[in-house]
Amino acid sequence: MFQPLTAAIGLRYLRAKRRNGFISFISLASVLGIFIGVVALITTISVMNGFQEELRNRILGTVAHATIEGVNGSLSDWKRAVAVAETDERVLGAAPYVQTETLLQAQSKQGALLRGVQPELEGRVSELPNKMIQGRLDSLMPGTFNIVLGSELAAALNVRVGDSVNAFVSESVATPFGSMPRAKRFTVSGIFSVGAQEYDYGLALVHIQDAQALLRMGQDATGVRLKLDDIWQAWSVARDLANRMEGIYQVRDWTRDHANFFRALKMEKTVMFILLSLVIAIAAFNLVSSQVMLVQDKQADIAILRTLGMSPAQVMQVFMIQGLVIGLVGVILGTIGGILLSTNLGVLVRFIESLTGNELLPADVYYISGGVPSVVNPSDVLVIVTVAIIMCLLATIYPAWRAARTNPVEALRYE
Repeated sequence: MFQPLTAAIGLRYLRAKRRNGFISFISLASVLGIFIGVVALITTISVMNGFQEELRNRILGTVAHATIEGVNGSLSDWKRAVAVAETDERVLGAAPYVQTETLLQAQSKQGALLRGVQPELEGRVSELPNKMIQGRLDSLMPGTFNIVLGSELAAALNVRVGDSVNAFVSESVATPFGSMPRAKRFTVSGIFSVGAQEYDYGLALVHIQDAQALLRMGQDATGVRLKLDDIWQAWSVARDLANRMEGIYQVRDWTRDHANFFRALKMEKTVMFILLSLVIAIAAFNLVSSQVMLVQDKQADIAILRTLGMSPAQVMQVFMIQGLVIGLVGVILGTIGGILLSTNLGVLVRFIESLTGNELLPADVYYISGGVPSVVNPSDVLVIVTVAIIMCLLATIYPAWRAARTNPVEALRYE
């Protein structure tokens, strides 16, 4: 009637009323501990995924997914490179650029990266045209020597739209007074904010022809920036395009330019996963305690089962199944609770902010607006569930082993 027998008996112990209420309390505490551990782990990893994706989107909204550059920092046939890139269906956009380091001077001095772009093509490879908070990117016209600054860079220089900024580059010019750095006065025509300090504080944009004139590059460009449909294929796509062109080129992708940053985020996520897994391990230890007390409470039942012909291995299976079911209840409830909390975390944070009147994540500090970013990754949830189930299974081994070693004669002596 009951098949398999060990599963039927194990589930029966879950439904039966126990004489010792403390055992039931410890079992409930184990379920709650596993529930809390799984919820905390899923929520934390989802928030870290959200922050990582938010930062990646902000960075990739400013930098290219991949670049093809000339070996000596100058690419003369950039028009051919753009044409070749646009014929590839994996490429969403391509645009030439000129780039160099500069020292900007207004009311103060500040180093920055000076990038010459074509405003009409910039929207194909970045989100900068949509990140303007003052002015417009198309105000960069050839010969006007206008400049667009990052918001924090403009604040550091203490300039606004309409003010003048002197740009100094490393190339020098000979004068009667000796060698002097090459300089040009630009007019601030716009300010952008992408929400990443590296670019809001260190990037300035000018028209590509103005940059070529400043650097005396003629019609050459530093390289071609690419936007791709799959950012994880950036290196292979850029390499394929370079191989289809004549000559020798340098190929770079976003993972190489920001490898240390994303490696640090991954390491932080791994460490946080290990630390929060200890919460589940503690709950599993409570499961060991409850199962040991249950085995002690069921000594007579175990002895009777042994005398009826049940093998020690079958007795062990009974208590492993019973303990595993307790663990599975906590894991399932924790998974559901973690997913619900992660997907509604932004609403919860806004509710807490409305009650306290304080902003938990200031946008000017964390560069995050619109609530807490949270991304529930199914693969992460699967790993968390698997780890939790394995811990619960390991927690049942020792109590079940003790039950299998029960001596029927000793257990029934005083019954």
